[in-house]
Amino acid sequence: MRQVVLDTETTGLEVNKGHRIVEIGCVELLERRPTGREFHRYINPQRAMDAGATAVSGITDDFLVDKPLFADVADELLAFIDGAELIAHNASFDMGFLDAEFARLAQPASVSGRVRVLDTLLLAREKFPGQRNNLDALCKRLGVDNSHRDLHGALLDAQLLADVYLAMTAGQGDLGLGAHNEPAKARVRAAASAIVDAMVHVRRAEAVELAAHEARLAAIQKSSKDNCRWLRD
Repeated sequence: MRQVVLDTETTGLEVNKGHRIVEIGCVELLERRPTGREFHRYINPQRAMDAGATAVSGITDDFLVDKPLFADVADELLAFIDGAELIAHNASFDMGFLDAEFARLAQPASVSGRVRVLDTLLLAREKFPGQRNNLDALCKRLGVDNSHRDLHGALLDAQLLADVYLAMTAGQGDLGLGAHNEPAKARVRAAASAIVDAMVHVRRAEAVELAAHEARLAAIQKSSKDNCRWLRD
């Protein structure tokens, strides 16, 4: 199974007020293992950053002025996520901004209608109800090292979210034993068989034990006036 963990940074929080994406970070997982393939782009939003957004991400207008437009990276992004399950934290936020960006193109596409999306925020709320479930809180709870996260960044947050997702769903995957890994699957089957053989040990009764059993049944038969259920035909 191929999955892509995605995060975005934006000029502000409200897409319906014209805020735009300024950074996209993606991390690829294959059979629940990071492959090392990543997609990371900064984007010129053609509008100013909100002061609050800059404070969170450290991204400034001056930094973005020479970066490509979203239209310049759109095809590359679609090629990277195509055919994968998309994983995002508070996915409706990222999907809303991505769909708005694609809607501005000459040939618009809908990311949310193109791929299956898994929202780790909803997953965390089911697993840890009533607790804080932002990325920092989940990192702390699940033992994911985020000590280097001084500011939000799309690629850094996607990398951390990948670790958080794998920790939250530990035991739910196939341990990387896809069809391409038959030798590993054979080793697992052999190990499982050895465990079963070790656990299931049939011990036959010895002659003295059988004799004692027959004597016990005879005593029960006599005391119950020939009505021992274990000696019925």
